[in-house]
This record gives sequence, structure tokens and C-alpha cells, in this order.
Amino acid sequence: MSHQKIVVTGIGATSPLGGTARESWDALLAGESGIRSLEHDWVSQYEIPVTFAGEAKVAATEVLARPTAKRLDPSSQFALVAAMEAVADAGDLNVEPERLGVDWATGIGGVWSLLNAWDTLRERGARRVMPLTVPMLMPNAPSAAVSMHFEARAFARTVASACASSTESLSNAYEHLQSGLADVVIAGGSEAAIHPITLAAFNSMQALSRRNDDPATASRPYTTSRDGFVMAEGAAALVLETEERALARGARIYAELAGGGVTADSYHITANDPEGRGASRAVELALAQAGATPDDVTHINAHATSTPVGDIAEYTALRTVLGDRVNDIPVSATKASTGHLLGGTGALEAIFTVLAIAERTAPPTINLVDRDPEIPLTVSGERQALSDGPQLAISNSFGFGGHNAVAAFRSV
Repeated sequence: MSHQKIVVTGIGATSPLGGTARESWDALLAGESGIRSLEHDWVSQYEIPVTFAGEAKVAATEVLARPTAKRLDPSSQFALVAAMEAVADAGDLNVEPERLGVDWATGIGGVWSLLNAWDTLRERGARRVMPLTVPMLMPNAPSAAVSMHFEARAFARTVASACASSTESLSNAYEHLQSGLADVVIAGGSEAAIHPITLAAFNSMQALSRRNDDPATASRPYTTSRDGFVMAEGAAALVLETEERALARGARIYAELAGGGVTADSYHITANDPEGRGASRAVELALAQAGATPDDVTHINAHATSTPVGDIAEYTALRTVLGDRVNDIPVSATKASTGHLLGGTGALEAIFTVLAIAERTAPPTINLVDRDPEIPLTVSGERQALSDGPQLAISNSFGFGGHNAVAAFRSV
């Protein structure tokens, strides 16, 4: 099997920072925060201890036609919004339906549809449960929605590996294109899990920040005062195809998806391996698939969730692979601005990574109020210019269950 360059020709996103990929990127570069107090009756009704999150800046229902939105869980709504933007951005794909595939991801799936149906059952009886409940709650619903909208018939696959999900979907898309299973793949991930039960549950395991008095500064990776991640929602999508095909149709190419690495810690259901062994192997695999060495890395979009143990475990993993040089590579920890989109976060950060190397700019990491001396990375509250010459950036995602996924991107 011949090796081909796989390139990114379209991007789309809806996030706490903006309703499109470009709006999200511009807000990120401006140092804005997408984290706000929640203005829902259920916050006080259920006495939710954490009263803030990163809700999508633009509701999907403002973008989609009402009949379409009504048949989809919010996670599928976000997926369709991001994918529509990405496909429009890519231009005329000119691809047969049987050669168009979807590699999508979610960490939790249609939690709102599931729990709304449970409420209906308890309060109004079985006959009032909506017939579309199962198609709306199933984790593959976002992938199916994207597939049906674009008549993508090569495949419509779903990854559910917690917070590593959509980075894993990119790795899968790379392999599916290399193996000739499709000519074009729409890859990405979505999540809509800002719900009383998820906030209460994550809070019970002491995973969430509790800075209710100042939500915008709650996500603060690499600081000594970090106290947990911030829940967020949204989606991101990338259109991927071979470079040969993209050039033939005159497409704009953002960057090359040079490789991916997927591993498992097999250590603990929620905690990172403190030695970062699975994470470091994922980085090594991504670089190997890219035909790159640790010395080639010029930028890192870190997973950096702002948890006390997670941030330092990732640093340990990076140092294992990159050595002392890791401290000199420009790093961005963009969850400080966006919060954590769970299954959608890897795809959103992949877009940020692609734009960083395309525009030679590492976005700022906000809320660096008290740097942790145990994590001496080159990370800044201001945007950082990337070096001249070829760029090779990695984007890291790690999830509950010990899932690790890393994507490598190269400038074109």
C-alpha cells in the first residue's frame, strides 16, 4: 500500500468562544474566555455545587432549521453545525457518496435525550415517551446525522473513548484514507453534556473547578492553584483527503495530518498513569507515523485540563519523549479559554493546532496567575510566534479509562 499525504481542506466548529471555527480562533487569539455562570433554573433547583460551564456561544437551534433540530439531541445538533461549516469551507468536494466517510466521536452521547425521556416516563407515563428517543440518545447519532445530511455512504463510524475520542477519530480517518476505504472523510467530535447529573457526578469525584465566584479564571492549567476542569460543550469537524486529490480539485490546504497515535494506560478507570507511559507512547506513535523525530516538533497543543494530577502527568510524558527540549517548545493550553468539551475537545484543539501552524502563531494560554514550577514549559498569556521553516505540531488528548490519542500536523 502506497503512503499518501493526508491534508486538511475544511474546518468547522461551534464552541464556547464562537459559532464558527474562525470566530472561535479569533476569540482564542484575543485571550477571551468562553466560561460563564449558568442561568438555568435547575442549578438552584438541584443545588448543583458548580454553577458555571462553557456553554456554546451560539445555540445550534439558531443555525439549524427547526424541524431538523427537533429530531436531534443537542450533541447531534452541534455535530451537524460543525460539519456543515467544514464541508462548505472545503469547497466542491466532487465525491461519490460511496467514497465519502464519517469518522465521528462523542464521550457521552445523547445524555439530554436519555434523561428527558426518563423524566417523561416518571412524570407522564410510558405512552408519552417520544418515539425518537432511542435514535436521539444513541452515541452514534451524531455520526449518523452527519452521514445522512451529506449522503456519506462509505462508512459512518463512532469512537467513544472519553476525552480522547475525537483525536482518536482523526487517527482513524488517517488510516481509513491511507487504506483507500474512502476518498474524503469528515472527522470530528461533539458533546452536549452540561446537565445537572453530569455536573453533579463530576463534582462528586472532585474533578471540576469550584470557582463559582469567577468562572472566567476557573480553568487555569499549569498554575499551583488549579483545582479541576471546567465542563464545556460544542463540536468541531475537519474535512480530510489525500493531497493529490485536494490539489487536483484546486482546494485550499490548511495543513497535513501527518499521523496519529492511540494507546491505553491500563492503569486506572479515571486517574492518569503518573509516569505518563501510555501518553508518551501515543506521542511516539504519532511522530513515527508522521516520519518525524522529537527534534522536529515546533508546537504543542496540550491536553492540559487544569487538574492537579493531569497537567503534571502530561508534562512527564512529554519530557519522556522530547527530553529537555520540551521546555523550549511553544505550548498552548487552550482549555483555559474553552473549557473541556469532553469528546469534542480533541477535534476543536486539532483545528486550533492546524491554524497555529498555518498562521505561525501559538495561541495564548489565559489565567497563568501562579505558574507551577514543576511544569516549566514555554507557555504564555500572549500569543507566541512560531519559528520560521517547517512546522510539526502535536495535539494531545487523554481520557477516563486510560485512553490516549495524539495527532501530528505538518505545515504545507
